Amino acid sequence: MAKGRSIGFIAAALVAAGAVTATCFGDALGIAQAQSAPFGATSRPLEVLGSAKPWLAAVPGGPQALRGKVVMVNFWTYSCINSLRALPYLRAWNERYGDKGLVVVGVHAPEFAFEHDAAKVRLAASELKVGYPNLQDNDYAVWQRFANKGWPGFYFIDADGRVRGYRIGEGDYASGEQLIRKLLAEAGRDLSDVPVSPISGTGVEAEADWAHLGSPEAYIGYDKAKNFRSPGELRKDRTASYAAASDLDLNSWDLTGKWSVGHEFATLDGAAGAIRFRFHARDVHLVLGGASDGRPVRFRVTIDGAAPGANHGTDVDAAGWGEVREDRLYQLVRQRGGIADRTATVEFSRPGVRAYVFTFG
Repeated sequence: MAKGRSIGFIAAALVAAGAVTATCFGDALGIAQAQSAPFGATSRPLEVLGSAKPWLAAVPGGPQALRGKVVMVNFWTYSCINSLRALPYLRAWNERYGDKGLVVVGVHAPEFAFEHDAAKVRLAASELKVGYPNLQDNDYAVWQRFANKGWPGFYFIDADGRVRGYRIGEGDYASGEQLIRKLLAEAGRDLSDVPVSPISGTGVEAEADWAHLGSPEAYIGYDKAKNFRSPGELRKDRTASYAAASDLDLNSWDLTGKWSVGHEFATLDGAAGAIRFRFHARDVHLVLGGASDGRPVRFRVTIDGAAPGANHGTDVDAAGWGEVREDRLYQLVRQRGGIADRTATVEFSRPGVRAYVFTFG
C-alpha cells in the first residue's frame, strides 16, 4: 500500500482502563498534525506530569525541573511496532537538543497485561536504549488528561508550558524536529551548532516499507481476532484442538495443535503447535510471551514451507530458529528481495508460549 497521506492500517484496542480507546497508528500522516493540543486536553500539561507516578526513570531535578524547558512527551508501549519505529527519532532529539533546553519524556501506556509490570518495562527500556525520563501510566490517567488518541502520540510543549503541537502515528518526523527547533529558538536557545541530519533506524526500528505493506495488525485473542481459518470457530477460554486450514487467503491465519484462546492471547497447551499467517509485507513481527516456568521456548519460522535464509528477522537465524525468553515483540521475517503474498509458519517446541498479535512493516 502506498504511503502517501493515507492513515495506513488501524487496529482499535479497548483498554481495560475504563472507557479509554487506544489505537495503534501505522501511518498517521494527515490524521493529527495540530498546532495545539487535541480537544479536551489539559491546558496545564506540566502540572499533570508533576503529579503523575510512578517514574521508571526520573526527570533530573524532579518534574518541577521541566518548567522553563521545551518538553516533548511521547506516549508509547514497548511491544507496539509503531512505537518502536519512533524510537530512533526520540533518541536523536534527546541527544541533539538535551543540552539546549529540550526534555524528552516517555509515557508508557500499556496495551497488554504484561506491559503493566514495571520491571519488564524497565528491562525493555534499557534494552531499547530509552535514556530519557520515562513514566508508567498503567491506569491511563496521564493519557486521559492529555486526551491522547493512540500510539505513538507526540506532544510539543513550549517553555511557557503550552502545548504547541500534537501528532499521532508514524511519519513527518522532519517537521516535528523543526517545531522543536522553533520552540527552542523562541526560548532563546542558540542552535547554530546543532545541524539537522537524517535519522534512520536499524533492525526492528527501521522504517516500514510502506509501498509494499499490504497486511494489517492481526490479533490472536478472541476480543479482536479476525480472519481465522482453522476448521470451526475459536473456542473461548478453554483448551481445544485446532487443525490447519486447507488454504489461507491473504491476511488470514490458523492454528494447529492444542491451544487455549483467551481474550488477549492464545496459549499453546499441547506438546507442540503452530500458527500460520498469509501476509504481504517486508517484515513480519509477532508479540510473544514466555512460558510460566521461566524456561525458554524454542520456535522455528518458515516462509512458504522453507527456511527463511537471508529473509530471516532479527530474532531468528537463517534456518528460522528463535527462542522466546521475554514478553515482547519478535521480528520473524525481513525480506531482502521482491515482496509477494507469502505464508509464515511459526512452530513451537513445547507448551506455555503465548501469542498476542502479528504486526508488519
